Amino acid sequence: MKQSINVIISGGGTGGHIYPAIAIANEIKLRYPEANILFVGAKDKMEMEKVPQAGYDIKGVWISGIQRKITVGNLMFPFKLLSSLWKANKIINKFKPDIAIGTGGFASGPTLYVANAKGIPTVIQEQNSFPGITNKLLAKKAKAICVAYDNLERFFPEDKIIKTGNPVRQDLLFIHSKIEEAKEFFKLDESKKTVLVIGGSLGARRVNQLVEMQLDFFKKQNIQLIWQCGKLYYDEYKKYDEREGVQLYPFIQRMDLAYAGSDFIISRAGASSVSELCIVGKPTIFIPSPNVAEDHQTKNAKSIVDKHAAIMVKESELESFPIVFETLLKDKGKQESLSENINALALPNATNNIVNEIEKLLN
Repeated sequence: MKQSINVIISGGGTGGHIYPAIAIANEIKLRYPEANILFVGAKDKMEMEKVPQAGYDIKGVWISGIQRKITVGNLMFPFKLLSSLWKANKIINKFKPDIAIGTGGFASGPTLYVANAKGIPTVIQEQNSFPGITNKLLAKKAKAICVAYDNLERFFPEDKIIKTGNPVRQDLLFIHSKIEEAKEFFKLDESKKTVLVIGGSLGARRVNQLVEMQLDFFKKQNIQLIWQCGKLYYDEYKKYDEREGVQLYPFIQRMDLAYAGSDFIISRAGASSVSELCIVGKPTIFIPSPNVAEDHQTKNAKSIVDKHAAIMVKESELESFPIVFETLLKDKGKQESLSENINALALPNATNNIVNEIEKLLN
């Protein structure tokens, strides 16, 4: 295959779409240093900041999703769609990609639609157990659909599906050798169990409220917390950072050490988080967000819980959390089985597998 390939990668809106896209780009660049890679995102979303930070060029299109209620944004959607299709066509005509890759999010819709119309091979990377509307619409003309869960033939052509897993940070593959480093980094008290709380980079209000309500409970259970509250909520909760046994962060840069140093994890159930937690292999309690498209976080969590690999507490059931957690804390056998079962679901070579599929199409 020629070394100077042109690759368009489109996706964004959330970290769950952006970081897999960057991981794929990094692997392509590793194999083909002369490759030209261009990202296409929604011009007012976080990918416009995160992608350049990762060292890649990005073009923005004017696109957003449809809200569930009547809004001015919904009335503008037809104009945004036409504008984004025109802009995507202009970008593709100038860049002349050999392949287009979509990782989900509304920006990938017009980009891959135009690529398909021009006969450019397209690859979809679907992170969730329940696909978003964009990927479902694009699936018919895609050449390959890389997925992380079973039973997605309900939504996609079965002959195009390849189970690859979701790209994850490669530094997570070696966390079990970093336990001592993690204890030193976070100044952990070895006489206490450690709970890591992660609600996403922006934060999760109900998760933060739960932790705040249960601070005395955790102290009584001899628990210390590494608590990522998210940058949207840091000012509200930073008063707890000085409390004994609580470390509060808007965002944790060394997630590998946070995972390594923890005994239990409380997490949302976004696709990237679930894939990471399978590799980490720690007893996990999922609190899925109900405020996402198609309630896909609940479906993600349920797919793990059904395999006896994690526990799920819905936001509507948070009053049961102390009983659920204390029961887990006292049951060493349950802890071990959850760890073994979730680790058995890990697909650590996902990025390699996805780029292997891309190479097949390019060849």
